[in-house]
Amino acid sequence: MRIVRSAAALASAAAALSLAACGSGDDPGPDPAVVAQGKQIFRYDTFGDESKWTDTLRMHEVIAAAVDPSTALSVGLKVDAQALPPAVVDGIRNGSIDLTSPDTTVALLELDAVVGLRGKVENVNGRKTLTRVGVTCALCHSTVDDSFAPGIGKRLDGWPNRDLNPGAIIALSPALDAGTRSVFNSWGKGKYDPRFNLDGINGPQVIPPAYGLAGVARITTTGDGDEIAYWNRYVAVTQMGGHGSFSDSRTGVDVRNGTDDLVTSKLPALQAYQLTLAAPTPPAGSFDAAAAARGKAVFEGSGTCASCHSGPEFTDASLRLHPAADVVSEPEPDGAPSWASRSATKQYRTAPLRGIWQHPPYFHNGSAPTLQAVVETYNAKKSLGLSAAEIADLVEYLKSL
Repeated sequence: MRIVRSAAALASAAAALSLAACGSGDDPGPDPAVVAQGKQIFRYDTFGDESKWTDTLRMHEVIAAAVDPSTALSVGLKVDAQALPPAVVDGIRNGSIDLTSPDTTVALLELDAVVGLRGKVENVNGRKTLTRVGVTCALCHSTVDDSFAPGIGKRLDGWPNRDLNPGAIIALSPALDAGTRSVFNSWGKGKYDPRFNLDGINGPQVIPPAYGLAGVARITTTGDGDEIAYWNRYVAVTQMGGHGSFSDSRTGVDVRNGTDDLVTSKLPALQAYQLTLAAPTPPAGSFDAAAAARGKAVFEGSGTCASCHSGPEFTDASLRLHPAADVVSEPEPDGAPSWASRSATKQYRTAPLRGIWQHPPYFHNGSAPTLQAVVETYNAKKSLGLSAAEIADLVEYLKSL
């Protein structure tokens, strides 16, 4: 029997499908208390998915036996520096805390310092023991600013963790057969397939941002739902393994975990928080302003980008979806079927471009490693006839968004 596999794609993603932007000037905006509740849910709520990660996949055993902090950081897990007491900070700095011991990972879990992981630590026979572990939305859809050390810093909620190798993490489970483990290990950093456990097809997608969702309709790549809560429920139940239900006749997905519902009541607050996460502005000096100004003219003119990447968020997703034949990111790598063919809509939405500088690789399947590669792909497949100088200027404009 196939084990429901997945990790935090909450996107994947994570990710999710958006409501309209905040309202008019008379709109008081979201309730701060609700947003604060949503922040806690995003960061710390497992929706009861310990049933999957502990009872089925036995990841608590793997972590306690073999996952020291150095190993955890190497597969993209992040540590929230603000959750570390001063004594721990000092111990990491002076080397008195052993970052090659799984016991240190258990201690960090007890502090709620590992982004996206929740662990229950109990005294068993006089020893601190990890007895249960689960995952949260933040595993895939948050990272840190590396202000303390690489992989350790202040949280950046909504930023896709493109360092994370969720497949390699799941593949550590002793409950998986060799074939399933091989599929997980094939995904690589920053990628995850939120359908594999349901359709058995191996076609990983890049982990998407969970920021910049306000005002963007159909925020998933294929626009499957009417609001962000659709995808939050999908990921919480079918991917994370949270207790609740998800059903969509268009895809034939019908999953029920547990006899209780730990998902539905949390969706409004979770969505409210996600809609407050703005796309990050580009760092000072990260692009050539003069070239970007020229690139804007290319974007709106000969590059024809603005015909689809329109409006303040640079997407026409509120107006339409596009057939797979329109996109330049297919065929999928490694012979996988079209990602759209595995969706409810069988189409793609135009990706919003705010904050695009932050999250390479690009396209839904990560087939373009850089923005230069994105523009060159469009130039070739759409026969745009852009010169090398125009391509360079357009890249600088994209970096500025």
